[in-house]
Amino acid sequence: MTEVSTNDVAVIGAGPGGLMAAEVIAQGGARVTVYDAMPSAGRKFLMAGRGGLNLTHSELLPAFLARYGGAMPRLAEAIERFPPDMLRAWSELLGEPTFIGSSGRVFPKAFKASPLLRAWLRRLDRAGVQFALRHRWTGWDDDGRLMFQTPEGPRAVAVKATVLALGGASWPRLGSDGAWVQTLAAKGIDVAPLRPANCGFVVAWSDVFRNRFAGYPLKSVALSFGGKTVRGEAMITRAGIEGGAIYALSATLRDAVVASGKATLNVALRPDMEAGELIAKLSASRGKQSLSTLLRKAVHLSPVGIGLLQEAAMASGTTLAALSTASLAGLINAVPIALTGIAPIARAISSAGGIAFDELDADYMLTKLPGVFAAGEMLDWEAPTGGYLLQASFATGAAAGRGALKWLA
Repeated sequence: MTEVSTNDVAVIGAGPGGLMAAEVIAQGGARVTVYDAMPSAGRKFLMAGRGGLNLTHSELLPAFLARYGGAMPRLAEAIERFPPDMLRAWSELLGEPTFIGSSGRVFPKAFKASPLLRAWLRRLDRAGVQFALRHRWTGWDDDGRLMFQTPEGPRAVAVKATVLALGGASWPRLGSDGAWVQTLAAKGIDVAPLRPANCGFVVAWSDVFRNRFAGYPLKSVALSFGGKTVRGEAMITRAGIEGGAIYALSATLRDAVVASGKATLNVALRPDMEAGELIAKLSASRGKQSLSTLLRKAVHLSPVGIGLLQEAAMASGTTLAALSTASLAGLINAVPIALTGIAPIARAISSAGGIAFDELDADYMLTKLPGVFAAGEMLDWEAPTGGYLLQASFATGAAAGRGALKWLA
């Protein structure tokens, strides 16, 4: 075993929460080393920026905080101390000014993560932050030292404080594999099971529909479940359905599928068209046109939308042609999709579950493990996409960093 020199603070996890904790700690004058199992820092952060890095959201803070549901009271102070405006100012100081999109979401003007991450890592280097990559944390030894598995073999590190920012269990190939759960559970830490969040769902499509429409988007639709309606887009996959509008409903859909093994999602293909208008358009003489052609030309349904109607009719034991005009009009804005399972957590945008907030004090320290702090997606909270995930990761990382400085003092 190779013994390494004592550090003041170890931050384990080089994602947004861990890097923010390291920045706060270094600014406070302590020595800090960031450890990560991957060969480079911020891999999931870079993945999040592939479609445009959604850093945060511009809505007013009370509405913003409400997005965290039951975890809001426990996250509020951390986010209030590092709110969206402060995150935007932080990004600008790194040379990456932001803008507010039409949906209220906030993005860097570069619209990607790599320039921001490079600038951040340069600033951390100037602040004296050290990095130890390809270091997989495996727990503590009998002397309380941190244990790491490295390409050179096991290593032990003695520290005065530790910040854990290892993420949840989504996209494990990028580093957040949830392996820490057993390590902390063995120490008596209450960890809620990690579950998919902002995830897709399994649908038993017919072979014809799956082979024809997998990879096609449903655009400008309204999805409804449990009394909540969300407008946006969804994507048909070979296994089921996913996408932004699905993610917005995924928490309640997931819980329903877990509870009863299924859930029925309703899709409005033309949500801005009233039933009377639909009936009028469908009642027009179509001459020699097929029903599919009428739906495409008169109602402006896409081929995937028409295919979805045919799936619903077939599932109910009939055909579209056999439906009355009124029934077809009603189906267009209430297409039932039977969800029979949840897409694997490895493909989820994020994960729910994690360290119970009751295990933490106000400084994000684990009360059963003095000097050990936790931040980011390791904690038991979830939020929709739209900037809320990154904002809470940054904010709790800053809070854990402040907590570690307070502990050192």
